Amino acid sequence: MIIRWQAEARHVLRSFHSSAAACAGLISNIGKKPIIYPPTVSLEPTPTAVYVKGPLGETSVPLMPFMRISQAAPNTLSVAVENAKERKQRAMWGLTRTLIHNAIIGMTEGFTTPVYLVGVGYRAALEPDPRGKGEGRSGQRLNMKLGFSHSVFVSVPDHIKIEVPQPTKIVLSCTDKHKLGLFAAQIRRLRPPEPYKGKGVIVGNERVRMKTVKKK
Repeated sequence: MIIRWQAEARHVLRSFHSSAAACAGLISNIGKKPIIYPPTVSLEPTPTAVYVKGPLGETSVPLMPFMRISQAAPNTLSVAVENAKERKQRAMWGLTRTLIHNAIIGMTEGFTTPVYLVGVGYRAALEPDPRGKGEGRSGQRLNMKLGFSHSVFVSVPDHIKIEVPQPTKIVLSCTDKHKLGLFAAQIRRLRPPEPYKGKGVIVGNERVRMKTVKKK
């Protein structure tokens, strides 16, 4: 009898739990958070996009027709959707909030990620591109030794800034987090880390899961 009463009590407590709405899938834990931006940034919401202008430049984040943007307080932006019961709108709710937040950070601070060259003889140098500046090119290129019999050259896009403080370390900077990740992945594909000795191109805080060599 006591066990049955305890089970019913637990059921009643679960019914009044504060996360009941979240369990029903009617809210986005990321999308509901307001975006607080510094006074140096100006936002201009329109029905189709949010335009962000800051010290490092300006950009825009496209909006779906069901997204709702409001400014309830100074330097505070809120993101909502028309119908939170629809799965697509809930998914875009959190994604749109993240994209706007990343755009604000990109226009104020920018994004930076290090790339490490791990291996004997691995090194990189930044040099002028013989082709010069062009469409999508900054006029610089990376000259890397990655264990091949030849050097590997990578042209630097005009939206990416590169520093080589050490022969085995490359620092990438950009105002767009997505474009920064794409270029870092392009460099990584040239020599992905291998799991036995850990050699290769490692991006950021990436950890390589090592494997043990089976001895006969």
